[in-house]
Amino acid sequence: MKLLVFAHIPPPHHGQSYMVQLMLEGFGGDRRKANRQAEADSKPGGTSSAATASRSLFGIECYHVDARFSQKLEDIGDFRVTKVFLLLGYCLQAIWCRFRYGVQNFYYIPAPGKRSALYRDWLVMLICRLFFKRVILHWHAAGLSKWLEMVVSMRSRSLTYRLMKQVDLSIVLSKYNRADAEKIFSRQIRVVNNGIPDPCPRFALEVLPRRRARFAARRKLLSGETLGAADLQDTGGDPELIKVLYLAHCTREKGLFDTVTAIALANQRLTKRHAPVSLRLLVTGGFVTAEAKAEFERRLAEPGMADIVRYLGFVSGDQKNQLLREADLFCFPTYYENENQPVNLIEAMAFGLPILTTRWRSLPELFPANYPGLVNIRSPEQIADRLLAVATIETGEGFRDSFLRSFTLERHLSSLAEAFTQIELPHPTPVSAAAVGSLPQ
Repeated sequence: MKLLVFAHIPPPHHGQSYMVQLMLEGFGGDRRKANRQAEADSKPGGTSSAATASRSLFGIECYHVDARFSQKLEDIGDFRVTKVFLLLGYCLQAIWCRFRYGVQNFYYIPAPGKRSALYRDWLVMLICRLFFKRVILHWHAAGLSKWLEMVVSMRSRSLTYRLMKQVDLSIVLSKYNRADAEKIFSRQIRVVNNGIPDPCPRFALEVLPRRRARFAARRKLLSGETLGAADLQDTGGDPELIKVLYLAHCTREKGLFDTVTAIALANQRLTKRHAPVSLRLLVTGGFVTAEAKAEFERRLAEPGMADIVRYLGFVSGDQKNQLLREADLFCFPTYYENENQPVNLIEAMAFGLPILTTRWRSLPELFPANYPGLVNIRSPEQIADRLLAVATIETGEGFRDSFLRSFTLERHLSSLAEAFTQIELPHPTPVSAAAVGSLPQ
């Protein structure tokens, strides 16, 4: 199967671009690059190259148009005339691939609920859809159908439905997400979870013993017991500090300021109770706006805040994994309008971390019924109440099992490949009752 992937990869780095990158790599990379390399190698003096080395084990060849409109997070969503010219160039690349390589399947990620992104979708569908036999939409953001009904005009809503209706396949990440695909009458809808490479394959040996030791030590401290040498052996030496990790874009909607407020409230309550434990917040991620960064710096300048909150900036790779490995709790009280199935929560699950997040959009689907770490949006008081509770009643081990069961990269890629290849299979022609009756007995 040949697939035209009309989507960007990092930079800028966020969940959607990262998942596109993982999909491309998992399906063997960009065949355009492989073909160019093969042509160069076939010339006199060229080096021998196994052009098929990058072929996907899943039988899918990707031809990638890196439709990047922004280099930085701050630029995402801004309208500029130059972006229109970039879009036209990307559409021409897609059409060229259609005829040069015989690609008949068009893969695209629809817009979240933003006007500039919606206009981009209109142009892409208007220009490209006529040239491709089949269209696949991958709904990484949630809430477009609701946004169309409540925010935009009837004319804009009607045009969106006309340009995007009855695509051959919609991939959604959750049950909540299905409403977006159903609104445009997709011919097929498949639920496929996000998935990432296992960042912690030695979890049972390197993470779990420390996590269990710190959990047990906290329980003892809060019950008034004294810790002995055996209790401290695998804890890392400071079980009285509950290390809370925030790992996301540093915005109000992603829950940064609710987290900071809740940490301060929770520590005040622990101090009044003369509790032998305290909370420390580690904040990682980039600031999308200068206003958010300035407000965060003002908060840290308040008396006592520098002792309980530390900002580490954007982290990745080994540094990020080390923070996830050593944290005691993951806090992400988001109410971002287009939140769907955040990669950061999947990463926290992979490390078996207890999680505190919101009852927002698709998020409750990731957790067991009556999970104690779910709070209402914009509720610092409620977060403060639950932080200590989750840290003392939830070890997080079950999330590691959930990750292995549902959110590995292998499962994600195999589910995508199955969904993609199904749309090329011939559909049986329905036989009428009259024709059946005329068959010989």
